[in-house]
Amino acid sequence: MDQTGVAAETRKSPWGSAAPAAPACSLADVMSEQLATQLDEENNAFPALSDPGADLFMSDEVSETTSDLMLAQMLQMQFDREFDDQLRREEKKFNGDSKVSISFENYRMVHPYEDSDSSEDEVDWQDTRHDPYRAEKPQTTPRKGFTGKGKNITTKHDEVTCGRKNTARMDNFAPEVHVGDGLGMDLKLSNQVFNSLKQHCYSEQRRSARLHEKKEHSTAEQAVDPRTRLLMYKMVNAGVLENINGCISTGKESVVFHADGGSLEEQPVPDEVVLKVFKTTLNEFRNRDRYIKDDYRFIDRFSKLNPRKIIRLWAEKEMHNLSRMRKAEIPCPEVVLLKKHILVMSFIGKDHVPAPKLKDVMLSSEDMKNAFYQVLHVMQQLYQECNLVHADLSEYNMLWHEGKVWLIDVSQSVEPTHPHALEFLFRDCRNVSTFFQKRGVSEAMSVYELFNAVSGLNINVEEEDEAEFIAEIVALEKRNEDHVQRRGKKTFPVSCEDGGPPLEPDADD
Repeated sequence: MDQTGVAAETRKSPWGSAAPAAPACSLADVMSEQLATQLDEENNAFPALSDPGADLFMSDEVSETTSDLMLAQMLQMQFDREFDDQLRREEKKFNGDSKVSISFENYRMVHPYEDSDSSEDEVDWQDTRHDPYRAEKPQTTPRKGFTGKGKNITTKHDEVTCGRKNTARMDNFAPEVHVGDGLGMDLKLSNQVFNSLKQHCYSEQRRSARLHEKKEHSTAEQAVDPRTRLLMYKMVNAGVLENINGCISTGKESVVFHADGGSLEEQPVPDEVVLKVFKTTLNEFRNRDRYIKDDYRFIDRFSKLNPRKIIRLWAEKEMHNLSRMRKAEIPCPEVVLLKKHILVMSFIGKDHVPAPKLKDVMLSSEDMKNAFYQVLHVMQQLYQECNLVHADLSEYNMLWHEGKVWLIDVSQSVEPTHPHALEFLFRDCRNVSTFFQKRGVSEAMSVYELFNAVSGLNINVEEEDEAEFIAEIVALEKRNEDHVQRRGKKTFPVSCEDGGPPLEPDADD
């Protein structure tokens, strides 16, 4: 053997002794369990990386190994350790003496071994309850009311102590009140300032609660409050309604929705119905009390203390009035269901298109003349057979459908025994007479003739003076009111055949 071969044999490889070439083996040997067990034993021979005692870098002599994977892992761990040390130095330099520190912890290389170079004195303030920068709350005064002795005595009324205690008590304010870090700034609030802030916070809380309650409990225009929406959903779930299509009309007292009818056990439900949702706010119709508080049917149940119940009473009143009108065969919506302040009625129209109001429809002169006589007959039926006065009759509350005049919105209708019933009737007659005279109906009566024709009274006034006519009406109302209170009987003729009204005139003795 030459000298070159001898030198190659004596030179030691930096990667350890060369492993002999693996002998060729068959597929059966590779798949054998004995070979798998032997490989597991060789792998277990290496020290575990998670073992803190197996420090491969601190030993003076590096042990030889024949595994390239083991060498690569050792080198990577050494590199990661140096990287973490450098990152820690940069973090310390970046933060300096600042009270607010920036952590580079997310950029560190995490390994299962215990890092001996990390300082045990470092504390992560986010993971501990002790914050050295948190301001301490003022000391509480002992029961005896003072601290110290002699000249150094401090009572609970000390200005500085009270100021710090008031600042600490600001933490008890509502969460929406931003008080800031008064303790950290050693802020001292006087009693006067603290009491003013406390009263202001209390007032703001009450105002916010009132606004929230008003928003949640009020029925706005073309919208409903959550309670009303829940009632409507229950009607759909119960099968009374198939679906609710949308708003078709709004007024000062209600919002009207169109819906497809479902079914009820007691009675059939029309294919198309309307939901009249009475508004729970009284802003637009403040004088509705005069229509119900003097109505003898509801005088015992009326109360000004609960507006929501008054709205329900208002809806119930319209239901009773419509029932009387249906018995007298007056064209009007048919009541299907009353649920609190939601009244379900039949739809006056066809194919989701509501019938036009009398003021919007264009009729021929013959149809307009026919409409006048229909209105006259309906007013006479309403007063004499139904024992009611509409109290808001005009071209806005009359619909034209299938060649007939239909009456709607009778929630404010009152009985003739109402102290202002004749005044309401005179106003209705004036609206009707004025409308048909403007439309060119020559047969239209004057307001005085129409009033006498409907009421059956015979009030004659020279030169048709309106003020004198109204004075006669008021005097007659006063006499009737006194007579009703004494005898329970009306002096002007009113007949009632429906048997519905609770007030029925007594027979003369």
